[in-house]
Amino acid sequence: MSTSEGALAAKVPELATPTVTTASAGPPKRVWGLVGRYALLMVLAVIVLFPIYITVVNSLLNIDQIAKSKLFPTSPEWHTYSDAWTEGHLGTYLKNSFIMTAMIVIGQLVTATLAAYAFAFLEFPLKRTLFVVFLATLMIPFEVTIITNLTTVVDLGIYDSYAGLAIPFLATGFGAFLLRQAFLGVPRDLQDAAALDGYGHLRFLARVAVPLARPTMAALAVFAFLASWNQYLWPLLVTRDDRLRTVQVGLKQLRNTNLESFNVTFAGAVLAVIPLAILLLLFQKQLVRGLTAGAVKG
Repeated sequence: MSTSEGALAAKVPELATPTVTTASAGPPKRVWGLVGRYALLMVLAVIVLFPIYITVVNSLLNIDQIAKSKLFPTSPEWHTYSDAWTEGHLGTYLKNSFIMTAMIVIGQLVTATLAAYAFAFLEFPLKRTLFVVFLATLMIPFEVTIITNLTTVVDLGIYDSYAGLAIPFLATGFGAFLLRQAFLGVPRDLQDAAALDGYGHLRFLARVAVPLARPTMAALAVFAFLASWNQYLWPLLVTRDDRLRTVQVGLKQLRNTNLESFNVTFAGAVLAVIPLAILLLLFQKQLVRGLTAGAVKG
């Protein structure tokens, strides 16, 4: 290129000699990273969903097919679900589980909200020490306190009742911690402005703090529902009347009365897990938002 052509190329970029770049030998690393990530997620999804699939398939197989570990039902036996519902009295057990779970969820939301508000917005002596003691209760396994709780329930005269099923679980340190973190994210300016408008603590809690912490409260409700619904040991201990027992105890009894009919037991397990699946599908966004809200506050 002559001197005049070089000057022209400098002024007009289109006339400059194009830079020769080496062609990529394959997809960029970012594409391979996405492929690997999705492959890993698919493997994890299969691992998580496979037990659920096996449970559903076994509920539709006959005994011989279950013994042969068939993975696909060629002639589904749908009557197992009606057998599980009628023979296992799952309607009564599901109703009891709903009542117990509703009492626990509502109780935990109320007590955790009040406790979290106190630790987030109020000032009182030994506040930090009391909060640490509050959190220390999370380290105590339920099995350690089960005898004390059972004795208390018997002394209160609420053995073999819905109150006996629910009262020991109406307060939770985890819920108070979770909601406190959400309340710490509420700007203090809002509290000051509410005070100038004449808001008391209960009014500020109901009108400002609770609406702002709604995703976290939804997450707490889902956690409380899952934990309560899956309880087995406490409902077994605190109830003697079969009409008050919950679905997890009912599944065990269904298993004992149908030793030769595994498919009926599997059908009962599927029916028992349907409310949990619906709950997770409806509130999965609130669950994620609630767990991440206020996570960096402390």
